[in-house]
Amino acid sequence: MDKDIIEKLRGSRWIVTGATGLVGACLVDFLSELNRRYATDIGVTCAVRNVAKAEAMFDKTDCKVDCYEYDFASGGTFCPPQEADYLVHLASPTASKDFIEKPVETLNTSFLGTRQVLEYAKRAGKRLKGMLYVSSLEVYGTVWDDSEPLTEDCQGYLDPMQARSSYPMAKRAAECLCHAYNSEYGVRVMTARLAQTFGKAVDENDNRVFAQFARCAAADKDIVLFTEGELRRCYCHTEDAVEAMLYILLRGEGGMAYNVANEDAYISVRDMAEMVCREFGKNMKVRIEPKEGMGYSPVTYLRLDTRRIRALGWQPRHDLRQMFESVIYKI
Repeated sequence: MDKDIIEKLRGSRWIVTGATGLVGACLVDFLSELNRRYATDIGVTCAVRNVAKAEAMFDKTDCKVDCYEYDFASGGTFCPPQEADYLVHLASPTASKDFIEKPVETLNTSFLGTRQVLEYAKRAGKRLKGMLYVSSLEVYGTVWDDSEPLTEDCQGYLDPMQARSSYPMAKRAAECLCHAYNSEYGVRVMTARLAQTFGKAVDENDNRVFAQFARCAAADKDIVLFTEGELRRCYCHTEDAVEAMLYILLRGEGGMAYNVANEDAYISVRDMAEMVCREFGKNMKVRIEPKEGMGYSPVTYLRLDTRRIRALGWQPRHDLRQMFESVIYKI
């Protein structure tokens, strides 16, 4: 990371929503590590639904980290006890099963929660130097042509009559809301569209594809796919994603969206499963056993273009194998 980025963070205060999630926890740990290494005196307020969980996750001896309890599905006023220089909004449902079984809650948490955070940013005015809304590559919907990478102005198809669409539709709506607050009220808010992100801090109960593959590799068990594994997407290491968020906050343009991915980690689910077996297994293999109703996103080819964020000076440092190493050797 550029030294001038670290210097600009010195003495700053942060609010991180969804701080007990995968990326949120990595961001809090990263800022705490900057304090330990460089005495940057960064303060962090973790806005979370479960304070006890947050306190158990983070170092209780770190007086620079505190918690604020807030339910992002409630629609209540978002009012952390301390002002901040930077706000990163990560709170969001992440389980595909919930998108199907709880589409209303998925929509409300993503959209209404973001609206309350934006209202806070609006009230904060110039005191808040920047807000980052963390979105997902799922906003691109269904794309079948990957001959050219997807720039931030591209959009694929989303079916609003499918419960599974509650997540990407809510993310699209929240992105639009962020741009509207930037345009109408001058809130300096940017959007980071993260590729599927994993590495350090993956929870043992995480049920996403990469976590399942990592557990299979650790036990040298066959990987069972319930689809043909045709879906293709980019991936990104958690540390790279966290650094990307800092670059966007400090160097990005208000109202803009930025793809965050390792373009070289573009791969189908089937090929990724084969790679894990080849690189980490001894006797494991891939088995295809189709099964309906698992809540997976439609087959789509999400090859992201990252020229916009690279122009800010960011570049990924971890390849797909290193992403899996970070998870497998922790299990």
